[in-house]
Amino acid sequence: MSGMQVAPYQDFSRENFGFEFSNIDLFITALTHRSYVNEHKKSVTEHNERLEFLGDAVLELVVTDYIFRNHNEPEGVLTSWRASLVRTESIGEAGDKLGYEPLIRMSKGEKHGSSRARQQILANAFEAVIGAIYLERGYDDAATFITQHILSKLEGIIATGSWRDPKSHLQEISQRIDNHTPNYRVLEEVGPDHDKIFTLGVFVGDKLMGKGSGPSKQVAQQQAARTALSAYQKQSKQIDDATKAV
Repeated sequence: MSGMQVAPYQDFSRENFGFEFSNIDLFITALTHRSYVNEHKKSVTEHNERLEFLGDAVLELVVTDYIFRNHNEPEGVLTSWRASLVRTESIGEAGDKLGYEPLIRMSKGEKHGSSRARQQILANAFEAVIGAIYLERGYDDAATFITQHILSKLEGIIATGSWRDPKSHLQEISQRIDNHTPNYRVLEEVGPDHDKIFTLGVFVGDKLMGKGSGPSKQVAQQQAARTALSAYQKQSKQIDDATKAV
């Protein structure tokens, strides 16, 4: 990586990972998007997709090993917990909190992409960073990194029930409490066909229980269901508080 400033990458690694890379090219490559290579073909030849491939496998193993060793639930439940931890939204959020986005090398077009595209880039980079740490420091340090930024979310996921499919969970609750099946309706569509954002509402009977937006109707439905679940949770807490006050 001759001719580029490596100090910001070493500084970030030292401050956030607790070590400096002996091969800083690994970390720089982990934060290099394919689009950047396409714009700089004469000076850059490698993007982060191979490291992402490796990091994805390490992430899956570390999360699976931890859940298996520490919980005795059936296979289906463990699979759902793992899926919640390693989904794009979860690892994208972890990458966002780490704050490496300013160091990601990508094309000018990608820098001005949709929020969904940004989340995907952050998530892919997170897996690539795992791959880089694994190659630089080994399995144990990669596992420590994953424990700190991903496995630390597990207890919250279990406590809130967010690991469950939100649409199925909402249907169970709405039928039990209101004797109605949720109904999803498109409220708004904005943007061009190639980058459209859908906003859907979920109705229980005639009552709007939640809204959700996303790049597809399916994603928007999932978000609307989560919002509705939060509304039911808040409603239940208010009833409990009122009962205690009597």
